[in-house]
Amino acid sequence: MGLLKGINPLLTADILHILRSMGHGDKLCICDCNFPAAQVATQTTLGKHVILTVSLPEALNAVCSVLPLDFFEEKQAVYMAPQSGGTMPPAGIEVVSALKEAIVEHCGSDTNIEPVERFSFYGEAKACFAVIQTMERRPYGNVILTKGCVGPDGADLRP
Repeated sequence: MGLLKGINPLLTADILHILRSMGHGDKLCICDCNFPAAQVATQTTLGKHVILTVSLPEALNAVCSVLPLDFFEEKQAVYMAPQSGGTMPPAGIEVVSALKEAIVEHCGSDTNIEPVERFSFYGEAKACFAVIQTMERRPYGNVILTKGCVGPDGADLRP
């Protein structure tokens, strides 16, 4: 596979095709290695399941370097949280902090990233455009990004 200038080498041809094919408002699930990605992907718009052999933050750094988020929506991203009555384990707190940091680094501190209860997250993931599965082993390393538009200045379009 040849590399491209200015494009993170983790962004394979399959991933670039997914990102370019998405329209504003489409959602992308990026999940951990324990997520039922193959099964969920069969119900997505594209029906595509791509595996990246990196951590969730590494995948988010690559994807968010080129994917604009939708700042015309209330939330630009959601992450999986424990079901009612459950608590987030320390490793989950750690991965959620890392995913927020990766997204904010590329999309700005005004990015709204909210929790979604575990079983609701599965439903939202099935409504996504595609699924990218990482080798993230920390629990709750699952996020859904909403694609926005690239503005005239080349940055994420904001209201």
